[in-house]
Amino acid sequence: MTGAGRVAAPMVEARGVRKSFGRHEVLKGINLTVPTGSVVSLLGPSGSGKSTFLRCINHLETIDGGEIDVAGRLVGYRRQNGKKYELKPAEIAAARRDVGMVFQRFNLFNHLTALENITLAPVLAKGVPKDAAAERARQLLSDVGLADFGGHYPSQLSGGQQQRVAIARALAMDPKLMLFDEPTSALDPELVGDVLDVMRRLAEQGMTMIVVTHEIGFAREVCDSVVFIDDGVVVEEGPPAQVLGNPVHARTRAFLSKVL
Repeated sequence: MTGAGRVAAPMVEARGVRKSFGRHEVLKGINLTVPTGSVVSLLGPSGSGKSTFLRCINHLETIDGGEIDVAGRLVGYRRQNGKKYELKPAEIAAARRDVGMVFQRFNLFNHLTALENITLAPVLAKGVPKDAAAERARQLLSDVGLADFGGHYPSQLSGGQQQRVAIARALAMDPKLMLFDEPTSALDPELVGDVLDVMRRLAEQGMTMIVVTHEIGFAREVCDSVVFIDDGVVVEEGPPAQVLGNPVHARTRAFLSKVL
């Protein structure tokens, strides 16, 4: 476990986070602290608010109430003279560079090679020279087991390979935090293992990660904390052995009885 036995400052702090779509309140006051260097899995039924909460952390969705801090900075807003002011789009984009996100669908640019997909953001968003970005991209492709696939287009890659390129693309921005939104749910079962192996190595390297997943084995073996969310609230959280092995709440037990 990455965070066992050490005290770390929070990478993410969510306080009373609320989010509605029309009249439907999806998040109903989420409170969660994620220490730096820890790996947290979010479990829960479909529609419980897990993915929405993840998108709020990265300000892909604006929240309707509460606050989120990432690396000590208020997400989407700045405080001045006791008031909060929404950040300008350029300021939001700059802050988002510290957070990498990997989606269910790989969202690669189909007209670019794997290498080009990885180099694009560092060059455009951070001004990294193309040669340096390409060198870093080749190293990242090697890290995710795709050293020989830099010249391949997404259509020439399997789903698992595309997802590993997507992870490398996120890492190319040198994020402080990685968010994974059900990264294996769109993959054939035989391809899941390679993606989870990459995520395990990231955890071993100390990357702070929040993972929405139904991969209970990954949550049990890799994560420092498991958070069960249902109906827009945190129902239960704690070490994997506790939440997965001896859950306190009936809602948690009912969910796990269906997925274990």
